[in-house]
Amino acid sequence: MANDAKSKPKASAVAQGSGLQGSPARVKALLLHIAVLFVFALAAGAAEKKRLIEFGWDEPDTAFMRKHIFEMEKTPFDGCVYTVNYTTANGVSGSFMKEAWGTRAFTDAELKPALDDLRATPFRKLTCNFLRFNVTPGNVDWFDDFSAILQNARLAARVARAGKSKGILFDIEHYATPLFHYRKQRDSATKSWELYAAQSRLRGREVMTAFQAEFPEVIVFLTFGYSQPWAGSDNGKKSLADVEYGLLAPFLDGMVEVSTRRHNIIEGGEIAYSFRETNKFLRHYKVMKENLLPIVANERKYHSAVSIGFGIWMDYDWRKKGWDARDVAKNFYTPEQFEASVREALNVADDYVWIYTEQARWWTPEGKPTALPDSYAESLQRAREFR
Repeated sequence: MANDAKSKPKASAVAQGSGLQGSPARVKALLLHIAVLFVFALAAGAAEKKRLIEFGWDEPDTAFMRKHIFEMEKTPFDGCVYTVNYTTANGVSGSFMKEAWGTRAFTDAELKPALDDLRATPFRKLTCNFLRFNVTPGNVDWFDDFSAILQNARLAARVARAGKSKGILFDIEHYATPLFHYRKQRDSATKSWELYAAQSRLRGREVMTAFQAEFPEVIVFLTFGYSQPWAGSDNGKKSLADVEYGLLAPFLDGMVEVSTRRHNIIEGGEIAYSFRETNKFLRHYKVMKENLLPIVANERKYHSAVSIGFGIWMDYDWRKKGWDARDVAKNFYTPEQFEASVREALNVADDYVWIYTEQARWWTPEGKPTALPDSYAESLQRAREFR
């Protein structure tokens, strides 16, 4: 690296070369003003790159997007998470995301109708979309044949790329089987934690390689990453072998290891669902950026590959806390609290913030929201504009 004193021109020389004349104090003031403007320009550019993603129970499939894209693009989002359905040769349809992590290998022909929908959809504003890929049914042990899963991962990436999506929403929550819980693995009585961890890491490398082989620019969006096993381990006090998502850490090690681009794995920060106290975002960013490094295999590669984001659940815990579309003061997040949390999440996150809802729907087959007061959409728009 060149010595700073030799590589940087003096302020007076810069001033003369730039046409800045006057006393040293005046020159210094002008240069400081230019520097401040430059910093703000950089900050504005960085903020502009941050994106809001919609992901909830109103999750559209490709046919819905093709039919309702004009209504969907009236919302304050930059993109959404969507599902892909398959259609067999004899006309049977089903959910690709619910069956991709198993023993059945899907074909291009079975996903062609969904890809046709994507190609025919005139995306203009919603351009940061993610194809959802789950770890269900999860009926394959880490030591079993993974060829069907890897073929399905390549197929998902191929469809996402051809459909002009940003990448894959890789939902690693084990809805069906305890995929990442070592103590509940089929052969945990005869195979050590070390063996299962090594195999899980291998599978992480293989899955990420499959995604990237078909979609070199793919962004793999995780609802949560290392933050989940770290929290489960009580911040490193418990062995990952005893943690529900313990095997997720070595699996992610494998993904990170073969990552080929900067920030192409998103740690979605689902733990932020209920952050009404806005100072929690910065604190949790530090957890995801620094505190959890003891369970990360390659710190340098982690910082390069992984981008930190946040998820906010607008109608948070509605089963217990309720969701009132008429009296918003009764909700966990009032519109004002929601706006403040989204604004801070956008301020702190590296690239992405996602909004999760269950009762409130941003889009429906009728072409309009349901159980969603206008005040929340307005709050979200203000939070976007503020950045």
